[in-house]
Amino acid sequence: MPGQKISKHVENWPNESRDAAQLVINQYGEPDEVTASQLIWHKPGPWKRIVASKTFYEHNFPAPHNDSVESVIDYRVPPQKFSELAEFDGSVIVERTAGEVSARCHDEQANFLALNLMHDIVTGAKNVEQARSYYAKEFANYRRKKPTPYMEKLRFTPAERGGADLDVRVLTDEDLAEAKREGEQRG
Repeated sequence: MPGQKISKHVENWPNESRDAAQLVINQYGEPDEVTASQLIWHKPGPWKRIVASKTFYEHNFPAPHNDSVESVIDYRVPPQKFSELAEFDGSVIVERTAGEVSARCHDEQANFLALNLMHDIVTGAKNVEQARSYYAKEFANYRRKKPTPYMEKLRFTPAERGGADLDVRVLTDEDLAEAKREGEQRG
């Protein structure tokens, strides 16, 4: 980022992750938490949190770039949709128990794009092939400086109270007590 002051928090990070983190700092100000390897903002803009990491991951979809900025929302994904989301984009991360979905890419705009398409897949508005095709088209249009509606904002409202899925209990208190007794007998 030539000619721009770099935050002390990222001045020693690799260029790939430093530049991406600096974009978040420029957008939302100083992070709420700082470690040697991560910066975290709580509730910036439409996000539950944003995590900028020193570590970056090479990613070739839809074109080679680096992923180091993760934008998190509360969202419940039905378990039967997990495989489709993994097929769509490996940088879309579903945390079932926490009720969170995130996208990790190089900037906030790409995370908007990935999460809007995640929502389209979950709701059935697009299948995986359609979502990947749309992602590539909008990614290229961003470079062409053409309209990119999926990169501007979230086009849906994330869960307000969290999307946690506590799953279904299969062991009763009696089952656990019995297992403990058996363990003590084996001692």
